[in-house]
Amino acid sequence: MATHIHPGALVDPAARIGDNVEIGAFSIIGPNVEIGDGTKVHPHVVIQGHTRIGRDNVFHPFCSIGGDPQDKKYDGEPTRLIIGDRNTVREYATMNCGTVQDGGVTRVGDDNWIMAYVHVAHDCQVGSHTIMANNTALAGHVHVGDWAILGGFTGVHQFVRVGAHSFCGVHSSVLQDVPPYVLANGVPATPHGINAEGLRRRGFSNEAIMAIKRAYKTLYREGLKLDEAKALIAEAAQEAPEVSLLSEFLTAGGRGIIR
Repeated sequence: MATHIHPGALVDPAARIGDNVEIGAFSIIGPNVEIGDGTKVHPHVVIQGHTRIGRDNVFHPFCSIGGDPQDKKYDGEPTRLIIGDRNTVREYATMNCGTVQDGGVTRVGDDNWIMAYVHVAHDCQVGSHTIMANNTALAGHVHVGDWAILGGFTGVHQFVRVGAHSFCGVHSSVLQDVPPYVLANGVPATPHGINAEGLRRRGFSNEAIMAIKRAYKTLYREGLKLDEAKALIAEAAQEAPEVSLLSEFLTAGGRGIIR
């Protein structure tokens, strides 16, 4: 199917539009936007800024993509938003470009499911295969790892890291880093075990899940100081590759982990 732009859409002539793209009525596409092949833009979507979008994405009505960062220091610099492939972005979701105070780029990976009213703020780095349920809000500079799930109305403080394969329950207030694999919930969010069911669904073996459970116990249930737990988890990672992800996350530092 050839690219189809509704006569009621406003697409700047300088925008770069790929093959087999659909752009619905009353959508607005700015001059510095690139949209990859097979992407569908429903009616009433605004895509602006220096925004590059990959292929086979779907943007539902009333999304606002590539707007200026909500940062008082922003002074019109040509910062960017980069979105990968096969993402679904539901109604009223917002994604902002980055700031020069960070890397200048807000980045969203592939195969993400971004539900209604989600906000991805400036300089966020979102991996692939994540799910962000309705009204999830990421403050600036947040990093979200692959396969993480954020329940509805979850709020994530600026500069927080949410580890791969973690799960934050509904209405969580995430003020510190959530390590990989961890189930978190509450205000503020606290750890409640590992995301074992999610790991099974993704093909993790029973042995790998048991190794992750042992590492979680070392981190949260043995009464150890954090440095002591990190050292033991690093040793365990030599025998269980899946634990390496947790060990590397803890070594990288950040705002401190939820406890």
